[in-house]
Amino acid sequence: MQFKDYYKVLGVKPAASADEIKAAYRKLARKFHPDVSKEKNAEERFKDLNEAFEALKEPERRAAYDQAKANGFRAGDEFRPSGPGGGGFEFDMGDAGNGQYSDFFESLFGRGRGPAAGPGRRPRGPEGSGEVRAELDVELTTAYNGGKQRFTLQGPRGTRTLEVKIPKGTHSGQTIRLSGQGHIGPDGTPGDLLLQIKLAPDERFQLDGRDISVQLPITPWEAALGARVSVPTLGGAVEMAIPAGTQSGRRLRLKGRGLPGEPNGDQFVVLQVHVPPALTDADRAAFEALKTQFSGFEPRRG
Repeated sequence: MQFKDYYKVLGVKPAASADEIKAAYRKLARKFHPDVSKEKNAEERFKDLNEAFEALKEPERRAAYDQAKANGFRAGDEFRPSGPGGGGFEFDMGDAGNGQYSDFFESLFGRGRGPAAGPGRRPRGPEGSGEVRAELDVELTTAYNGGKQRFTLQGPRGTRTLEVKIPKGTHSGQTIRLSGQGHIGPDGTPGDLLLQIKLAPDERFQLDGRDISVQLPITPWEAALGARVSVPTLGGAVEMAIPAGTQSGRRLRLKGRGLPGEPNGDQFVVLQVHVPPALTDADRAAFEALKTQFSGFEPRRG
């Protein structure tokens, strides 16, 4: 990946003060904000500005970036991160680190691992009152694997489409903050876009926190004799053992097969014994033979 010169993006010198960096960001953000800008490359420039400001606005993060830059890197140079946080730095980005920035940013500062903002916690964005809140429906498989999803935002100059990175293990109620992607506030500062996640219902899986459950049909002979069967999970089909003598409604657990998290959720498989129809004389004879063989079996006794 290529090294990014965040000072150059903001048009300031490396020795610029925090106030100078903030002023440069606000000026350029007003110019290139997609809601008001007529520049051809406004959206891409605006994205770069937000990333540069996020990297330089906090003293600790700026010091880490300066340390990497001191090694002689210039914009466009090949950058090979090392260490547990990419560039060797580990930062808790909280809800601001949900994958909205470039691979370079995330490799240098580490991916956000902090607690996501929920209904009771208000994320802090740039100054101004252009903050926008909205709900984003996410498929369960996307929440499990992570991925990208488009979101259309209505602005003063029409609609614009944003690509939102969905972190692996996203859950309902979680908030993803896109810094500066809201509307321009009265003071000219872009507000944040806060997307509250709502997991969409799934045809096969039911969700309970980070645990999921699935109904699995089995045959009477699999229930009676035991078997190994294929079970669908969000991560793909796996093989599971059914104990002999299993009754319909029994729940078996696949540990760690729910939504990713700390710890991962589990998947519960609810077994449903399905009886085949007796459509022919041979079918009926087979059931009559079972009836005779198990004449002493009375499930309703007592």
